[in-house]
Amino acid sequence: MAFAPMGPEASFFDALDRHRASLLAMVKRGAGETPAGATRVASRFDDSIGLRMIPQCATRKIRSDSPKSVKKFALILKVLSMIYKLIQSDTYATKRDIYYTDSQLFGNQAVVDSAIDDISCMLKVPRRSLHVLSTSKGLIAGNLRYMEEDGTRVQCTCSATATAVPTNIQGMQHLITDAKFLLIVEKDATFQRLLDDNFCSRMSPCIMVTGKGVPDLNTRLLVKKLWDTFHIPVFTLVDADPYGIEIMCIYKYGSMSMSFEAHNLTIPTIRWLGLLPSDIQRLNIPKDSLIPLTKHDQMKLDSILKRPYITYQPLWKKELEMMADSKMKAEIQALTLLSSDYLSRVYLPNKLRFGGWI
Repeated sequence: MAFAPMGPEASFFDALDRHRASLLAMVKRGAGETPAGATRVASRFDDSIGLRMIPQCATRKIRSDSPKSVKKFALILKVLSMIYKLIQSDTYATKRDIYYTDSQLFGNQAVVDSAIDDISCMLKVPRRSLHVLSTSKGLIAGNLRYMEEDGTRVQCTCSATATAVPTNIQGMQHLITDAKFLLIVEKDATFQRLLDDNFCSRMSPCIMVTGKGVPDLNTRLLVKKLWDTFHIPVFTLVDADPYGIEIMCIYKYGSMSMSFEAHNLTIPTIRWLGLLPSDIQRLNIPKDSLIPLTKHDQMKLDSILKRPYITYQPLWKKELEMMADSKMKAEIQALTLLSSDYLSRVYLPNKLRFGGWI
């Protein structure tokens, strides 16, 4: 075994073990298999993958003889030439590196990002196959060790200092863990609070990851790699608000902008652990800690309720409708009004022990 368990007694994880057994049965039946991706612009929902491109979708042409697209054509050629050199020399560069090679030409980072996404979609290959990497912003902690591509051995810990998500996820090798579950935490502040409260040690063996809000590509690739490698239950801990739910949906079902690579990024088996709108009522969280939904919140919530995958999640739909009816939202930090360590000592342990996820 890679690590000596320090957490609860074995019976604590009975619900998790049963959940994992059902996930493994699903994978064995082939429900977790993912067909190849398609082309860009139009998307459809596939229950086993998430949002993915449809083969017969609208396309746009970028021409060298058209005044409207000649600049875009030149920019894509410029980026393509740099990608060619990277592949030929078997080296890697970040999107930021590419931008700074000619910042006056590109103008801003978004231009480079868009060109790389267009090239990736056009060639039907993941971005990492172009030898273009993103700078990681995510963090990981807990029961995991691995080797990076250059031979560096990394051992994640449950201490207050987390490990940065690697830049080259594809280069991670020899991953080892005894973790019973993986917890995705929406916000860095909540992630750090859980580490400070020794949640990771007390719930050992487990793994925690945060994308610090909307996850970057590397954080999503890491979570997908951990699922593909270990097939352990994956849970999300997000605010009970439309934008927290949106972030959870990105991990589970993907995003429109990256739907051409959905089969490499999404984990439809993810479960919503908290904070549920129903928990707000069940725990009698003080009303003065709740926040009224803004106009933008209501628009986002309406948008999520109309998405095709919500049809496959009746329990999610019920929670979203509860939020819409109450016209209130709550941050995870609202639990501290019950007690300063309620989240780490009561809420999450009870949820995990008794199967309080949907």
